[in-house]
Amino acid sequence: MNADLGRLLGEAGAVLLDFDGPVCGIFAGYPAPQVAAELVDLLLRQGFEVPPDLASERDPLEVLRRTAAAGDHSATRVVEDALCAAECLAADTAKPTPYAREVIVAARQAGMPVAVVSNNSAGAVNAYLTAHRLAAHVSHVVGRAYADPDRMKPNPEPILQAVRVLGKAPGCCVLVGDSLSDIEGARAAGVGAIGYANRPLKAEAFYAAGADSVITSMGELASVLLEAVESRGVH
Repeated sequence: MNADLGRLLGEAGAVLLDFDGPVCGIFAGYPAPQVAAELVDLLLRQGFEVPPDLASERDPLEVLRRTAAAGDHSATRVVEDALCAAECLAADTAKPTPYAREVIVAARQAGMPVAVVSNNSAGAVNAYLTAHRLAAHVSHVVGRAYADPDRMKPNPEPILQAVRVLGKAPGCCVLVGDSLSDIEGARAAGVGAIGYANRPLKAEAFYAAGADSVITSMGELASVLLEAVESRGVH
């Protein structure tokens, strides 16, 4: 067992999960580059000024960030509304991450409430959780602040919002994420940070950013949580 992982979860009172990665691949059936291209095309069709290099952006969240950074609130709202709709559509064909269900269910059985803290829209997260019969196991969902990407992770605000709703101290919570923004946000919020290295080379970057532990499969997390369930005699 990963000793750091066992220690972290042994001391944790709640589990916070990023969505795209630890729970599912939201754009598995509706690729992110396609969504990004559609957002840029929408801006062009509505007459907004678009930097030439934005047309090659493959990350829809970056399209939103860069649109907001340009300072045109109308354009930002257009992108936000279209991205929310695209994410809800993508949730229909999202690919479940192996062992994510086991992690969520086992955490609840072990007495640890679960919250999802995502840079995706809350509507998309809730749609996915409902479709996959996970909504009853998740205590709270914090999604992207409307048309205000500066408040997305690594900003600690959404993480701290989840912590407050769960009624826990930050130091009693642990966040599982697959990006540096998750690790940096967790560090800023004062919660434990577990890096989900679902691709090679991520592990080193996660540790460098201050991750307390790194896993390469959500199955590692599920195993530790299931042991906790058994040790507590929860059935």
